Amino acid sequence: MKAITYLISLLLGLGGGFAAFYIMERGKQPVVPFPHEIVGPDRMQPEKPRGEAARGTRRMEHVDLRTAAGKTVPTVVNVTPVQIGRVYYASPWDFWFGVGHGQVREEEMDMGVGSGVIISEDGYIVTNNHVIAKSDKIVVTLNDKRKFEAKLIGTDPDTDIALLKIDADGLQAIKYGNSDEVTLGEWVLAVGNPYNLTSTVTAGIISAKARALGNKMNLESFLQTDAAVNPGNSGGALVNARGELIGINTAIQSPTGSYSGYSFAVPVNVAKKVVSDLKQFGQVQRVMLGIRMQELTPEWAKQLRLQETAGIYVAEVIRGGAAAKAGVKNGDVLLKINGYDVLTAPQLQEQLAKYAPGDVIRLTYSRRGEKHDLEIKL
Repeated sequence: MKAITYLISLLLGLGGGFAAFYIMERGKQPVVPFPHEIVGPDRMQPEKPRGEAARGTRRMEHVDLRTAAGKTVPTVVNVTPVQIGRVYYASPWDFWFGVGHGQVREEEMDMGVGSGVIISEDGYIVTNNHVIAKSDKIVVTLNDKRKFEAKLIGTDPDTDIALLKIDADGLQAIKYGNSDEVTLGEWVLAVGNPYNLTSTVTAGIISAKARALGNKMNLESFLQTDAAVNPGNSGGALVNARGELIGINTAIQSPTGSYSGYSFAVPVNVAKKVVSDLKQFGQVQRVMLGIRMQELTPEWAKQLRLQETAGIYVAEVIRGGAAAKAGVKNGDVLLKINGYDVLTAPQLQEQLAKYAPGDVIRLTYSRRGEKHDLEIKL
């Protein structure tokens, strides 16, 4: 009797197990394989399954940087600053009669290497001021290995921009982009000659705009990127995915002097204005708003009982200045210039650096919580 009881219990247990397995298999959703792939500027994210499995997902836009690299490399040059040094060549008589019987000769000594960008078919080249500073001679080597001695047209240490000219025609020039339209996360290429490695191309994204470097340079409004930039890249091109120039590579922030994550470029809209002034006047023409200002913070806005929590607070309007003539008053908060944000001091500096004396801008500001627009002749 006991054996029959055990047998019945065993059969009931097996039957329950098979029933549970059958129910689980009926309710199980099919597994759709989704392979892991690297996603980058020349790789597309694999298309995800449609329907329920695709809910909340989005296909990454395809970005191909090969065309941009092909357009840019021929327009980037090697810039070699040269100093003329005096070298003493000893004579055998120095051993017997003392130093002074040898010869002193002047010789060329390379000071390093930098990069430059061809901006016109007739040989104008933009580079960094610090690349050619204190040089007696500047040698430019094109991508096709031709060498030219360059004439220095002018420099602007405040923006670290220098303009060179070589005697050549029919050169491939880069196309200007618009640095105001650059967006965070946008793919970019840095092209230059790091460590004298000619025509090196690296890729990254725009990490920040209007970046200040803590008063390390007079210009405090840079494009920040994580594209690798090293010594020798200075003066080279930062371009967008269409191969348009959006910046001149200028600086890196590093404890070692080599790339360690971030680099900085002068926005092309600023560089373009500097180049134009150097060609026309030999020096840069700058504008002044005629205000004493302070960058607004939420804490300070609360103390001043202002509705705006970001912007440029006008602490004082200088009598007779451009802002005073246009009607700006103490306590106004500046918000935009010609439609572009000027919520920080670097943003304001970058926008004003694009204009020349006599230009008229449209200023958007807030007064007692109400927004207004007015025109200012700089």
